[in-house]
Amino acid sequence: MSTAQHTIGSDFGATSTADDVLRGIDLTGKLALVTGGYSGIGLETTRALTRAGAQVVVPARRRAVAAEALADLDGIEVDELDLADLESVRAFSERFLATGRSLDIVIDSAAVMACPETRVGPGWEAQFATNHLGHFALVNRLWPAIAPGGARVVSVSSRGHHFSGIRWDDLQWEHGYDKWQAYGQAKTANVLFAVHLDRLARDAGVRAFALHPGGILTPLQRHLARAEMVERGWIDADGTPLNPKGFKTPPQGAATQVWAATSPQLDGLGGVYLEDCDIAEPAVEGDERSGVRSWAIDPDLAARLWTLSADLTGVNAFAG
Repeated sequence: MSTAQHTIGSDFGATSTADDVLRGIDLTGKLALVTGGYSGIGLETTRALTRAGAQVVVPARRRAVAAEALADLDGIEVDELDLADLESVRAFSERFLATGRSLDIVIDSAAVMACPETRVGPGWEAQFATNHLGHFALVNRLWPAIAPGGARVVSVSSRGHHFSGIRWDDLQWEHGYDKWQAYGQAKTANVLFAVHLDRLARDAGVRAFALHPGGILTPLQRHLARAEMVERGWIDADGTPLNPKGFKTPPQGAATQVWAATSPQLDGLGGVYLEDCDIAEPAVEGDERSGVRSWAIDPDLAARLWTLSADLTGVNAFAG
């Protein structure tokens, strides 16, 4: 399978911050939407975009918490959105579309990770429903507002996509649940979404990217017991991060998604998976620490998942 998955030599890297990649870029007059933009790397993304001049819409399941976290920033608009509830996605999208504004940047950053088995909506597994289906429905509903001729949609995936491809025969984990493999499936879906969205949207001048932000200790780990994080070597028994494991700071963790959303180095490109502020190489068999697995960038699998997701959500901006 041919792929555009090769580094381009961006001159940024794992230690670059969101402010680093935005240096010299003026986002005045641009409107961005960042899901999860009030916590962890999402908050750092929002801060960096506003410092570069952008206005940012932050839809949040916990609207009051988001408003408090963003209270010191100018140019922010907080609204209510629960990605696990398709009615909430519809209502938020209709409110936004009614304003008549156009979006230059959409960053799908919100996620849940390794949660206990949870069912939402019509019995969907929560990680797949929240991380993938909610964002799928959101972007498709917002499509009339996504600015042609330059907008970018950024799907925040993870190195966790190495854990699992799409389980076509048991998508909702009805026959045994593994929280990490379920997370892996959802993160693979995030990449496949960007692959096919880019294919559908590029004629309108809209490009899509997926990425691994890096390992960052944020509230994303809220479902993990301290003992499990100690066992994985992420923290010590006192809860102190073990820096030799290569964790990024939140500003470093936000860098790749900000680079994806704004960098002129990516002009004319799309549908690729990024890490450390560059296009990632295809993964080497047996290496789960870098690169992108073939099952996450296969265009046929991406088209298959798009059709399935449209059937499940009842939303497809490109139908017909």
